[in-house]
Amino acid sequence: MRTEMLHIDPQSCIDCGACVEACPVDAIKSEDDLDEQEEPYLDLNKDYFDQHPMESSGLDAPKPLWRKADYSGMRVAIVGSGPAAYYAASELIGLKGVQVNMFERLLTPYGLVRFGVAPDHPSTKGVTDVFRTVERRRNFELHLGVEVGVDITHDELAASHHAVIYAVGASSARRLGVPGEDLPGSHAATEFVGWYNGHPDHAAREFDLSGRRAVVVGNGNVALDVARILLADPDELDRTDIADHALDALRTSDIEEVVVLGRRGVAQAGYTNPEMMALRHLPGVDFLIDLDEVAIDPVTAELLDSPTVDSSLTTKVRVARDVADQAPNGARKRLVLRYLTSPTEIVGTDRVEAVKVVRNRLEPGPDGSVIATPTDETETIDASLVLRAVGYRGVEVPGVPFDESRGTVPNIGGRVTEAGGTEPIAGLYTTGWAKRGPSGVIGTNKKCAIDTVDCLLQDYSGGGLGEPAMREDEFAALLDEKAPDHVDGTGWSAIDAAEKAAGKARKRPRVKFVSLEDMRVVVRGD
Repeated sequence: MRTEMLHIDPQSCIDCGACVEACPVDAIKSEDDLDEQEEPYLDLNKDYFDQHPMESSGLDAPKPLWRKADYSGMRVAIVGSGPAAYYAASELIGLKGVQVNMFERLLTPYGLVRFGVAPDHPSTKGVTDVFRTVERRRNFELHLGVEVGVDITHDELAASHHAVIYAVGASSARRLGVPGEDLPGSHAATEFVGWYNGHPDHAAREFDLSGRRAVVVGNGNVALDVARILLADPDELDRTDIADHALDALRTSDIEEVVVLGRRGVAQAGYTNPEMMALRHLPGVDFLIDLDEVAIDPVTAELLDSPTVDSSLTTKVRVARDVADQAPNGARKRLVLRYLTSPTEIVGTDRVEAVKVVRNRLEPGPDGSVIATPTDETETIDASLVLRAVGYRGVEVPGVPFDESRGTVPNIGGRVTEAGGTEPIAGLYTTGWAKRGPSGVIGTNKKCAIDTVDCLLQDYSGGGLGEPAMREDEFAALLDEKAPDHVDGTGWSAIDAAEKAAGKARKRPRVKFVSLEDMRVVVRGD
C-alpha cells in the first residue's frame, strides 16, 4: 500500500518472463534490455529488497470462508468508474451469483486513468485493458451519464441493492489560502490536467500561455506532470491522446521556464522517484536544482541517519543532488525545482504578474513529523501563470456521510460511518481516494478495494445486509424514467471505437471526444 513503484526481488526472480506478459502497463523489463536512462532502476530495485527482505506472501493460504459462499441474488452498486471502482467490481464478479451495477456521471469510464494520467504516459493507461475484461462479464452492467444524488438519490440506490460502494475519488482541488489566489492566470492544477486530458468539465477553460515563466505550487506527481506538459515538444505530444484544444494551445505557447515550489525539503518531496527520474531526460529542457536547495539540514540529516530510513527517501535525496551537480546544457527551456519555499501572495493588478514566496526551515514536530516554518527570507518570482498543485479533495455526494476536515467519506476499514461516528451504516461502503484520501498510485487501489469487498462479504455472510426493498426490474424502470439518456456498455464501446478510429487516421492512440453531445451522437448512431 505504500511502495511507489513495482519491485522484483533479484534473488528470487527466475527470469521466466511470466510477469512481463501479465503486466498490464508494460512496467517490467529484463535488466539486459535497460537503456542508459533506465539503468538507475537496478539500484532502486536492489535497495528496496536490501531493506525489505522477501517474506511469505500468503498466496498459498486457503481462501476465507466468505469467499467461498453462494451469493446468488446479491446486487451491489458501485458509484464511480475509476481504478478503485473497477478493482472492487473485479473482486465481486468472480463470486457465484453476484450482480454488479456501476454508475458514472460522465459518458466515459476510468476516472483518473482517462482524465488524470498524463498523455505522455501511455503505458500507464494500459490498465484499462484489465477493466475491459470486467465490462465483458454478464453479471456486470455499466450505467454512464447517471449522477447519484442528482439523477437518482442514494436512498433509491440503497433500496435496490444489498450494498452500495462509493468509489467517487477526489475531484476538487485544495486551496493555498493566500491573497491573489483567484486572480486570472491562477488556476488549480486539477483544472489544467482536466483541460489537457479532455475532461468535459474543463475542456472550455482557457490558460494564458503567452508569458515566459509559469510557477507550479506543490511538488507531488501532479506538479511534475503539469510542468513537463508545459515544456514538452508539441510534436511529441501529437503522438499521444492529449486533447486537440490543448495541443493547439501548447503549439503557440511562449512559456520557456517552469518553476516548481515545494514547501518542505527534498527528503519530504511529494513526488515519487520514477516521476523525478523521468525529468532528467526531457529533450530540449535544462533541468536545474540549485545546490543550496538540496543542502542537508540537521533535521533531514538525523532522518537520513536513522537505521530505519526508507530506501526510497535516500534515493530521493541522491537523485536531486545528482541533478544539482549537473551543469545546464544551454537549452531554450528550463525546469527549476525549488524546495523549502512557500507562496505568501500571488501578485497582480488585473491578472497574475508575480508570486511572493518565503524561505522555510525544517523543524521537528511533537509527533515526530517534519514541519516547514517560515523564516524572514523572502523574494518575488515574476510569472504570468500559476498552477496550484497542493492536493486533491473529495466532494460530498448528497445523502452520503462526508468528513469535511479530510474531504473523504468517513469509514472504518471501508465500512461507512456517520462523520465522527464509529458505528458502520449497514450496506454502505467506500474505497479508493474517497476512503483513504488522495494517496498512492493506481495499483494501490487494488488492495484497498479487496479490503473493502472483504468487509462487504463478511457482513453479507453474517446476515448484516437486508434484502432490497425494490426489485431489479423496478429499479431499471426508475432509472429509465429519471435518467432517460443514460448510456450502457454498448454505448461506451461505440464511443471508444470512434475515438480509436479517429486516432488511427492521425497515428495517435485515440482522439478524445470532449463534447457530451458529440458522444451521444455516436451512441445514437447518427
